[in-house]
Amino acid sequence: MSGDAAVAVVDSIARIPARDWDRCAGAANPFVGHAFLTALEDSGSVGERTGWIPRHAVLQDPGGELVACAPLYLKTHSYGEYVFDHGWADAYARAGGRYYPKLQLAVPFTPVPGPRLLLRDPADAALRAAFARGLVARAIADGVSSLHATFCIPDDVVAFAAAGLAIRTGFQFHWQNRGYADFEAFLAALNHGKRKAIRKERREVAAAGIELVTLTGDALEPSHWDAFFEFYLSTSDRKWGHPYLNRAFFDRLHETLRERVVLVLARHEGEWVAGALNMLGEDALYGRNWGAREAFKHLHFEACYYRALDFAIGRGLSRVEAGAQGEHKLQRGYLPVATRSAHWLRDRGFRAAVDDFLRRETPAIEGAMAELGAHSPFKAAAE
Repeated sequence: MSGDAAVAVVDSIARIPARDWDRCAGAANPFVGHAFLTALEDSGSVGERTGWIPRHAVLQDPGGELVACAPLYLKTHSYGEYVFDHGWADAYARAGGRYYPKLQLAVPFTPVPGPRLLLRDPADAALRAAFARGLVARAIADGVSSLHATFCIPDDVVAFAAAGLAIRTGFQFHWQNRGYADFEAFLAALNHGKRKAIRKERREVAAAGIELVTLTGDALEPSHWDAFFEFYLSTSDRKWGHPYLNRAFFDRLHETLRERVVLVLARHEGEWVAGALNMLGEDALYGRNWGAREAFKHLHFEACYYRALDFAIGRGLSRVEAGAQGEHKLQRGYLPVATRSAHWLRDRGFRAAVDDFLRRETPAIEGAMAELGAHSPFKAAAE
């Protein structure tokens, strides 16, 4: 396909048949699937009220068949994205511009790398490039200040860069499965100090009388979600001041995606006290949300990180992606991995200023990753 693709938009994921969308989205990453995006919309977690207004991009062939789509939103703020552009918005406003609304190509409240340009034929580089150009044309036609695609896979980054978008680098902490037979085999790969520290943390959680269970599929019951939602609300109130997701979202997740849910719950003296929500992909476990009713030493590490590794090793998954932020993950076997986002800005002068900022920011990010990598907890090759 040459030229700009004629990208149309729809105001609800329900307007696109699940089978058609998922033929483009694939099954590897649960967050771009029709069921997850539907759960966000049907629950009201996204929409006019929350400032995430669906404008999903669709591209059809001459016969009317869907050949490409993308989870696209009109945004009236910059919350829930995890690639922060508040500074850009403030600078644009000080210069007399209107930054919002903007177009955001992302999965709301989900800092998980994955495909953003969803193609029926993922190997069709020409279609991918045309779709990227078509999204820029859509942004121009809609009169928005900017278009942002966050947590992109490498193929999408190439297409966006070719379409003139600026590329921004960040990083997260991911754990790679090196063929470990069990958790002890993973510990054996660490240097003595880190191995000893992790064993001590796990012993102290057990000594506190905390029992942890890992639930997935039909083992999940409404009472488990009742407990987890309480923890989620408590932590959301402390961290952000308001929860992004509502109770109806988790009900919908249970109804349509419980086979992809891996919920770790912690019980103390017969009561649930904390929980960690993960989502299961084809070859990865994605850590998403954590919450606790009360603080227990090291419980966060056990529920969010060590139990995730146990599960991934048992299932033979290649990696665990632990989400945004958290240098403390490094000492527990999660190493820095680069992430990429792409940004188109309508105003040329502002675009030049952002390009200059990224030229300075990127080496700083790469330097930080190198510094963190130098403190890997794994044994040196010579050991």
